[in-house]
Amino acid sequence: MIRLAIALELDYQVQQAGSHFIFNIHAAHTERQHVLREHLELNQNVPWQVDTDPVTLNRTLRVSPLPGPLRVRYSATIELDHHVAQPASIGEVPIAQLPTHVLPSLYPSRYCPSDRLLRLALREFGHLAPGYARVQGLRDWVLQRTTFKSNTSNGTTSALDTLLDTEGVCRDFAHLMIALCRAINVPARFTTGIDYGADPALGPTDFHAYVEAYLGGRWYIFDPSGTAIPMGFVRFATGRDAADVAFATIFGSVQAGAPRIQIEALPDDQGRLVMPWHCAEALSTDA
Repeated sequence: MIRLAIALELDYQVQQAGSHFIFNIHAAHTERQHVLREHLELNQNVPWQVDTDPVTLNRTLRVSPLPGPLRVRYSATIELDHHVAQPASIGEVPIAQLPTHVLPSLYPSRYCPSDRLLRLALREFGHLAPGYARVQGLRDWVLQRTTFKSNTSNGTTSALDTLLDTEGVCRDFAHLMIALCRAINVPARFTTGIDYGADPALGPTDFHAYVEAYLGGRWYIFDPSGTAIPMGFVRFATGRDAADVAFATIFGSVQAGAPRIQIEALPDDQGRLVMPWHCAEALSTDA
């Protein structure tokens, strides 16, 4: 069991009335991720609401602020009770046996055009035995052929662009891995969290994008960018790709500042401090 404390602070300058925000910054309540306590604070006295999607369990905050400065603060204490499994015991699920709610993670999407990568995926991974090891090998392939470099992509960069440019940030690594997984009929989804354990040389703590692949009847965590420690990921939201789960989707004329994010491990109620570590086992915080 790992206990983590997170704190986010987001600043905006809203320039016109009628602007609207949809945030994905609340920690998800899942089978193995428990939100013990949380607090949300806005500097403006305006109505807001948090809704939970019954399928994805994503929790979206909606706010219609007044013109002027908007500051959003969210903090939470989360306990992670990972499902842990040996990779050799995890197989792929035949398409005919996939649950209906998993099927959208098998189709091409805006940033993950898996149909365009079919021949490449079959050439590189089609000969490998189906199972967790094949997906881990695909993850390693993406990591080895892609360089992490800040400010190298934008809101239109797709998995195809990342494949050709051979560089990007965490969302680009995730899109490429997802597209390749789907091309070999492994459902994969885009997941957002915080980059716990990332090298400070990469910059301050930030939002993080990683991958969950559906294997053996469960969603398992993969971090294709290799920049952080998966055992310390606090899940915010999942979707087909980044278009579904941006931490802030803004409607209207708004200027945004850089987010300020903190995450740290805490002792549990018995005083035991368990720090996340890199492990060889397969990890999941969801069914």
